Amino acid sequence: MSEPAVLVDRDDHVVTVTLNRPDKRNAFNAEMLCLLCDAWDMIDGDDDVRVAILTGAHGNFSAGADLDRLVGAMVQGKPAENEFEERIRQDFTLIFKGFLKTHTLSKPLVAAIEGYCYAGGTEILQNTDIRVASETAEIAISEVCRGLFPMAGSTIRLRRQISYVDAMELLLVGKAISGTEAERIRLVNYAVASGTALDKAREIAASIAANGPLAVTAIKKSVVVTEFLPEEEAFAKEMEIGLPVFSSDDAKEGPRAFLEKRKPDFKGR
Repeated sequence: MSEPAVLVDRDDHVVTVTLNRPDKRNAFNAEMLCLLCDAWDMIDGDDDVRVAILTGAHGNFSAGADLDRLVGAMVQGKPAENEFEERIRQDFTLIFKGFLKTHTLSKPLVAAIEGYCYAGGTEILQNTDIRVASETAEIAISEVCRGLFPMAGSTIRLRRQISYVDAMELLLVGKAISGTEAERIRLVNYAVASGTALDKAREIAASIAANGPLAVTAIKKSVVVTEFLPEEEAFAKEMEIGLPVFSSDDAKEGPRAFLEKRKPDFKGR
């Protein structure tokens, strides 16, 4: 029996989600997108999960969409071949939830990128919070080269995350940039030696998991929901989100541990 198209592994408070179609360079098909939706729901719904990592199997992040099955079956009307294609037929929005276009995790999401990160791979990358790429990774929004439109949010998000000219070159030319170049234009946080992106992502995730989980999720929520609000409205929303953290047990434990010169034991309550 073959492995599923998405692997989900847990190490204490950290969940690693691995795109797992190595024979297709982890291209997105219906199974992968449905399983990603399930993984996002699990991560959001489990208070014991504090941070997640998204990566790809066997040296690649993702080469983009499986054009034959995903585009063919979902857009061109080819018959569904399995339960996952049928599931998407019944609810087309699962495609966009899987790509994190219409869904933002409540927990931090760290990306670890090796090898190919093309098209849909770079689109999902844009809804991760912290990004690590190998120096030799190839990162592209290549839909335009196939006469296609990047439907998972890149024409909206990319311009808001990096400079206009860098975003437009990526979107309109479609050529790949290296992980080193992606770091220079601040599309990713770190460019690291080939084969070490996941190690760095795990280091970052461990640091986040050691922090107060209520504070972590509240901080991410505040950043997300206030992004386009006028400052006065944003400050009010920040107060609404942040104040409950101060009445938590974790908010008592953190300063107590600091004064006692020990590691805090956060419980998420």
